[in-house]
Amino acid sequence: MNVTIIGAGNMGRGIATRLLSGGHSVTLIDQNEAQAAELAKQLQVSAKSGATVGTAPSGSTLKDEVVVLAVYYPVVAAVVEQYGKQFDGKVVVDITNTLNDTFTEPRFDNTSGAEEIAKLLPNSKVVKAFNTTFAGTLISGQVAGQPLDVLIAGDDSAAKALVADLAQAGGLRPVDVGPLRRARQLEAVGFLHITLQGTLGTNWGSAVKFIS
Repeated sequence: MNVTIIGAGNMGRGIATRLLSGGHSVTLIDQNEAQAAELAKQLQVSAKSGATVGTAPSGSTLKDEVVVLAVYYPVVAAVVEQYGKQFDGKVVVDITNTLNDTFTEPRFDNTSGAEEIAKLLPNSKVVKAFNTTFAGTLISGQVAGQPLDVLIAGDDSAAKALVADLAQAGGLRPVDVGPLRRARQLEAVGFLHITLQGTLGTNWGSAVKFIS
């Protein structure tokens, strides 16, 4: 299938790499269209099984069933305003970690970024995923020989299953953590993972992994 990724930054690159390696095509959209075009060019080498990567101008029609919001949380409201009802009926993947403006604490206490996005998009199927995985590790798809765990929360079972299938096709291990309100815990894990980079000295190369 084809997936639209809004945001051609580091996380857009990482998620696109996994999708393309799993045989799924990607359309990149970014305000900086030259950056999106350059990233698409670089990602060609990752495409497998006939997958393609291309770009669309900012503000163009969202044609795909799945749209990944690979942008910082404070930008999401502007993206929602720009595309409006085009999100209706789509699976919208929220990857954000909702930190405050100084990146020192979570932005919310009794809600999550994913739940707030769902309020903005009542006719979409919002799924939380990829917020506990770092961009560099997504490019390789593994840490220490172990596939990355992608923790997934959402209220629509079919939407979660679709995101899980996309992750698995890209060599990742999807883990369904429950309803969308579990995004509160996922964002807390994402924040903890970020804060531990200095303590552990892992330079954004670590992963949150469940082993049994």
